[in-house]
Amino acid sequence: MLNNDLALLLAKIKLDCMYQGLLHLHNFGRWVVIILLLVAIFKAASGLAGNKPFTNGDKKIGLFLMISAHIMLLVGLYQWFVGPWGFQNIQNLGMKAVMQNNAYRFWAVEHITGMLIGIILITIGRGSAKKDISDIAKHRRSFWFYFIAFIVIVASVPWPFREVARPLFPGMH
Repeated sequence: MLNNDLALLLAKIKLDCMYQGLLHLHNFGRWVVIILLLVAIFKAASGLAGNKPFTNGDKKIGLFLMISAHIMLLVGLYQWFVGPWGFQNIQNLGMKAVMQNNAYRFWAVEHITGMLIGIILITIGRGSAKKDISDIAKHRRSFWFYFIAFIVIVASVPWPFREVARPLFPGMH
C-alpha cells in the first residue's frame, strides 16, 4: 500500500514539474510567435507596397511562424487538458459556473478559442503563399491573414494589465 501511495505521489510530482516546465515554454513561445508574426506582417506589407517578388525568405518566415504557432498549440492543448484552468475546471465546476467567472471563462474558453482562431488564420496565410497566384496577391493575402491573426492573438494573451494576468517573462521576476 505504501509503495502505491509513494508511486502516485512521485507521478504527481513529475506531472507538476512537467506542467510548470511546459507553462514556461508556452509563455516564452508567445514571444517567438508574436515576433515572427510581426516580421511576417512587415515583410508582407513591404512586399505589397514595393511591388516586390514573393521570395524564399517570405516563405521561410511564414513556415517558421506556422511551425512555432503549431508547437504552441500542442503545448497549450496539453495545458488545457492536464492543467487546473481548462478542462478540469469545467469538469469540477460545470460549464455554467466557469462561464460566470471572468478568470475561469478566460482560461477555459476565451484563450483557447482566440488562439485556435489565430493559428488557423496563420495556417491559411501560410497556405495562400503556396498557391499559384501573383506575388502581389500572395503578399496581400499573407498580410491580411497574419494581421488579423496578430489582433486575435494579442487580444487572447493574458497580459500583466489584465484580470487574468501572467508576467511578461515568467520566472524572471
